Amino acid sequence: MVAAGWRPGFSTDYDAVLFGKYLDIKTIINLSNIDYAYDKDPKRFPDAKKITHIAWKDFRKIVGNKWDPGMNAPFDPIASRLAEEEKIEVAIMNGKKLKNLENYLAGKQFKGTIIHN
Repeated sequence: MVAAGWRPGFSTDYDAVLFGKYLDIKTIINLSNIDYAYDKDPKRFPDAKKITHIAWKDFRKIVGNKWDPGMNAPFDPIASRLAEEEKIEVAIMNGKKLKNLENYLAGKQFKGTIIHN
């Protein structure tokens, strides 16, 4: 399934996790404009470290618990909480790099971040 935001006041991340919950989907691919999630904002902190794999509990410490429209986070904190509760894995990768997405779907090495329980 391919989906996007549909209701004002909700993030597209949250909408994707809701679909996952109700359709019993266990993996969500979040195509964004970044190759990886980082431990802090790489635009502000040159020493930011890319994350390839991280547990939800650790990821949620990075993004916090509050979401605001227009927030700059790799995956919305409210969606992250629900994804953790539902045991949904999220793969974050750059949506402009289609070969990379193809590699992920084929189970090959890819650039991106996996968030899981």
